Amino acid sequence: MERGDEKVQLITYADRLAGDLPGLAALLRREPFAEAFAGVHVLPFYTPFDGADAGFDPSDHTEVDPRLGTWDDMRELSTTHTTMMDLIVNHVSSDSAAFQDVVARGRDSEFHDMFLTLGSVFPDGATEEQLTGIYRPRPGLCFTPMTLGGEKRLVWTTFTPQQIDIDVRSAPGRDYLARILERAGDAGVSLVRLDAVGYAIKAPDTTSFMVAETFDFIEDFTEQARGHGVGVLVEVHSYYRRQLEIASKVDLVYDFALPPLVLHALYTGHGEVLKQWMEIRPRNAVTVLDTHDGIGVIDVGPSSDPGGGPGLLSDAQMDELVEGIHSHSGETSRESTGAAASNLDLYQVNCTFYDALGQDDRRYLAARAIQLFTPGIPQVYYAGALAAVNDMALLRSTGVGRDINRPYYDGPALEAALSRPVVRAQLELCAFRNELPAFSGDVEVGLDGSALTMTRRGDDAWATLAVDLASGATVIQWEGPRGRGSTEDLLESPPKV
Repeated sequence: MERGDEKVQLITYADRLAGDLPGLAALLRREPFAEAFAGVHVLPFYTPFDGADAGFDPSDHTEVDPRLGTWDDMRELSTTHTTMMDLIVNHVSSDSAAFQDVVARGRDSEFHDMFLTLGSVFPDGATEEQLTGIYRPRPGLCFTPMTLGGEKRLVWTTFTPQQIDIDVRSAPGRDYLARILERAGDAGVSLVRLDAVGYAIKAPDTTSFMVAETFDFIEDFTEQARGHGVGVLVEVHSYYRRQLEIASKVDLVYDFALPPLVLHALYTGHGEVLKQWMEIRPRNAVTVLDTHDGIGVIDVGPSSDPGGGPGLLSDAQMDELVEGIHSHSGETSRESTGAAASNLDLYQVNCTFYDALGQDDRRYLAARAIQLFTPGIPQVYYAGALAAVNDMALLRSTGVGRDINRPYYDGPALEAALSRPVVRAQLELCAFRNELPAFSGDVEVGLDGSALTMTRRGDDAWATLAVDLASGATVIQWEGPRGRGSTEDLLESPPKV
């Protein structure tokens, strides 16, 4: 995407915010959403959207779940908004027709080579050292015993036994991904997010995570996507230096280091590490504070490789950050993270960003302002857009840790959220970011004690954000085609161009 496309986008499930795809289109075209969001990342809407991993385990990735709509609905939404969808390259549901054919027929199935097993990657067997060297974002080995065509096999399952890893280099695997990409292009989708792409290539004697061949795969897939008029966003949680390396080789990456560093700065009043990151971070980035996956922390920690380098934060600072999230959320996030709630991801804390800041409206708006002043494409998760608190009722109903940050909104609940001053102010801040032409330029960052300043300049306009990280006090000043303006209270008087 070009600089002119760097307007604010929403990240959302169609069903949890608006019921279905037509409902989402209608919502995005009404105020206050219309001015706040120029684009939308629609989280998985494939068949089924409510499987074992909230749509990230599709049984048929080429079809829209009919309960949510059709590809025509995505095409219609794309006429007014930049649209983005997930392309889940690493795995498919164990309920998929292709895998079930392998379950029934084993090696005789035409889809046999589409799925990875221990034997397909290690045909001569694997040593203990090789197996323990494979990187997995959860405890344990990434294999599940299954019977395929009457034969006991060890199937590669990086995430859960319901998510079967694909051999993306096999003929049926390539055909499968090509059909999904064709659907995206036909529906007018502007961008695909390569979900879990870091795990897509498995190779003996490596971690099987972001290996050299992974970059080759991403390069080839990106070229294929461009042929359909679709851009590619790479989704990888990893050591920050690896992220910088990845960014230099792909179209777009996430800036997953930004959220924990913003929290660290607002918790401690110290902005040195945040300023350091602002100086070296990739510019071809999508910025977030919150996502459907929680608040990532691995991205600012030390390298997990033997002899790897230090992180942006030390181990002690990482511990303080995680404990800070739990403390600010009234310990609710502790109930939803790790083994406490059937969520064994090693790199995230499950919590809304609003609760991670203790439901402090002004600090929350300061955090969002820092994101919006950071170069890149800003994306705001729907729970964050509505300043949601941790949904403990949903967590206790499902037992799924991530559901604490995946609330459902019906009509009355949505209108109640939109009536809150912090929500209205945040959406007006997004509209300000979209309308002022200053944000086409890079950022100048200053730090004096706890006072952080960020200035953007471009197209005969400028804007300066000043945040006292210790107190949360925030000031924005700007000048554009319609003159100058300033505000010293984002909650009571959000900026307007």
